[in-house]
Amino acid sequence: MKSIHCSLFGHDYQVSKNVTYHVKEYRCKHCKSELTTDGNGKAIPLTPKYKEINSVLNRIHKKRLERGRRILMPNL
Repeated sequence: MKSIHCSLFGHDYQVSKNVTYHVKEYRCKHCKSELTTDGNGKAIPLTPKYKEINSVLNRIHKKRLERGRRILMPNL
């Protein structure tokens, strides 16, 4: 159930997790409802399916960033 504040003024979503540069997870400050962005950039409810997808995307994204750093700075 939505909080009274969300019913009157709408949700106050804040970024709770940056999955990749383009995919983020959001949480309402008042009622704790969660959203994420899909492949088209639309906000959708964060279901267990999308939580799993986002965790895999995050893992792949981190590995690519790490590999890019090793290529640019091989001596470190």
